[in-house]
Amino acid sequence: MDMTTEPRLDRDTTNCSIARTLELVGEKWTLLVLREIWYGVSRFSDLHQMLGCPRNLLAERLRKLVDNGILATEAYQAEGARSRYRYVVTAKGNDLVPAVLGLLQWGDKYRADPTGPAIVNRHRGCGAALSVQVRCEHDHHVPAAEMEITPGPGFRTRSDPEPAT
Repeated sequence: MDMTTEPRLDRDTTNCSIARTLELVGEKWTLLVLREIWYGVSRFSDLHQMLGCPRNLLAERLRKLVDNGILATEAYQAEGARSRYRYVVTAKGNDLVPAVLGLLQWGDKYRADPTGPAIVNRHRGCGAALSVQVRCEHDHHVPAAEMEITPGPGFRTRSDPEPAT
């Protein structure tokens, strides 16, 4: 088949949801900040200590996550101390858990320490280890070989005119 006639090769990738998501959370420190907050670290100084990332970089990543509604700040005050802020995960941030757990699951399989993974995520209700799976709307497990990619409402080709804004 002539490659110039393959419709997938004319696909406009500028509106790709994966690319847009990576612009927001696809940087190492951003994912590690989220990891620590999910694990219960919530104060800037504790995040700085746990991650060892430069303070200005940490501040910028936190600001970006807050500005995009993935994290929120919440005032708290320890007895006898001044009021401070901690970071909390929003519902939008919690919707990232499957994606990040998917990265962890892959890393545990292919990149873990020879002695095994550093942590295991478990279901608090029953104690079973967690796993991330791709499932269809009818609750079938779908291996990658069974995925079908079809155009969605935002599909464009490179030759399509730019959408009006």
